[in-house]
Amino acid sequence: MVKVLSINAGSSSLKFQLFVMPEEEVLTSGIVERIGLEEGIFTIKFNGQKKTVNQPIPDHTLAAQLVLEALVEEKIVQDYSEIKGVGHRVVHGGELYKHSVIFDDEVENNVESLQDLAPLHNPANLVGYRAFKKALPNAVHSAVFDTAFHQTMKEDIFLYPIPYEYYQDFGIRRYGFHGTSHQYVSQRVAALMNKKLEDTNVITLHLGNGASITAIEGGKSVNTSMGFTPLAGIMMGTRSGDIDPSITTFLMEKLNISAQEVVNIFNKKSGMLGVSGLSSDARDLDEAINEGHTRAKLTQAVYANRVAQVVGSYFVQLGHVDALVFTGGIGENDTIIRPKIIELLSEAMEIEFDLEANEVRGKETLLTKPESKVQVWLVPTNEELVIARDTYEFIN
Repeated sequence: MVKVLSINAGSSSLKFQLFVMPEEEVLTSGIVERIGLEEGIFTIKFNGQKKTVNQPIPDHTLAAQLVLEALVEEKIVQDYSEIKGVGHRVVHGGELYKHSVIFDDEVENNVESLQDLAPLHNPANLVGYRAFKKALPNAVHSAVFDTAFHQTMKEDIFLYPIPYEYYQDFGIRRYGFHGTSHQYVSQRVAALMNKKLEDTNVITLHLGNGASITAIEGGKSVNTSMGFTPLAGIMMGTRSGDIDPSITTFLMEKLNISAQEVVNIFNKKSGMLGVSGLSSDARDLDEAINEGHTRAKLTQAVYANRVAQVVGSYFVQLGHVDALVFTGGIGENDTIIRPKIIELLSEAMEIEFDLEANEVRGKETLLTKPESKVQVWLVPTNEELVIARDTYEFIN
């Protein structure tokens, strides 16, 4: 019985889960939010209980300290030495890492060198790692990369049609993200279908505030919608996804703003928020549609179209598809958007969707009828479990 802590550190948050491995039992989970703001929030769940503390949390070092102290105070562990491994989510591993690795000084330096590729994420991931490394110096620490799963994409898929030396000199290419999520749900759906992973073609739809779609052939990523950064791909909560690059210079001239300001608009003011003018939250849009809000309805239609276009292209690339898999906050919980997406795909992919089965949230469910040529599944993602599994392998 080995206890492994999975850490997902964001710029102002820190999610965690403590597992007993190899049983994969969750002892506790929680999140530290609003790190660096005037008042932070620390929430921990254990034994069917939920405790929340509001207090200033100026940095990730204190966040890590709060997590570790709570584990002992609530008698989840008797001593820190019980935690044998800590797995850390790292968003960007560039082309350096094709799988998870032991988090040592070399890896730390490499992750820091890749900060230009993920300026919002890698620095926060490093701060989380350093905080827990200091608190748990004797544990095995691992780095689990969002980009690693997509390193099986071929060059003709990941290259951009720009001068080749930009790839050679600056590493400009499509990397893809949400890799641990796509990996988990593709493996899980193969098991649910009683099929060997190597004999299964699936398209996974990680739909949340950030969203990406991946074509997976025999357990390996062969195409994914996000690109050089998580801004690319389908429309998201506040991100535009793919657009004509000339819009950047057009807006710079029209609004007299910098390129960085335009990118900020594409990242934080676009997507569902930009089109609807209301909200980046799909739940708010569902309510607005019920009240007759026309732009909310338009937003949902644009979103469904963008998703269907990518899925359709991956269907062609794969040749045949055994299953589509919905996951992520929207994919798991939005009972309205799922059928809208499938409606656009059903004729070409010969999908027989089960609207009654679709009335479910956050639970592993088959959403198609027996006669459907392609199955559609809802599979809640579990990135923390992937992190724990990889870390446990290093402990062994």
